[in-house]
Amino acid sequence: MRKGIRLSNEELLRRVSLGDREAFLLLYQNTDRTVYSFILSIMKNPQDAEEVMQETYMKIWTSASSYQSQGKPLAWIFTIARNLCYMKFRDQKHRADMGLEELTGEETGELCLPLENLADAMALRAALELLKEDERQIVLLHASAGLKHREIAASLGMPLATVLSKYNRSIKKLKQNLREE
Repeated sequence: MRKGIRLSNEELLRRVSLGDREAFLLLYQNTDRTVYSFILSIMKNPQDAEEVMQETYMKIWTSASSYQSQGKPLAWIFTIARNLCYMKFRDQKHRADMGLEELTGEETGELCLPLENLADAMALRAALELLKEDERQIVLLHASAGLKHREIAASLGMPLATVLSKYNRSIKKLKQNLREE
């Protein structure tokens, strides 16, 4: 690809479907923060979010040819990410239903956060628990990924007024909680 020409995510996805690795890298660079924030808003756990994010981009690479061009590649990526999040939840529930003696040492190690990350993870989880799923998505897409409210509305298929009111309500909830603590 020639330098200086900025391709749309739609065009990048089309090129990814043809096996273009450079287009895939550019698509990743254009969307990684937004997709991570979206996944984190669902998973509520940074380690799980990172794992699902990797799976999401692997799925994009292998499934790009099935994308039906509608001018909304981010919505398609969000659908993949959401489905993978729910698959992860089902897998975690299956593991939780097994007894501890059935888990191998390797799996048990995956379930423990390093101590230095534990406080941050607990604080993040507590803050995210205050919000409903759609509120978490909106706040994280705006605060972490830096999307404008209009972009969030388009990506999530919501009216702009709804996104704005949910964002403002969510911020008030978070501020109120911080005052109480």
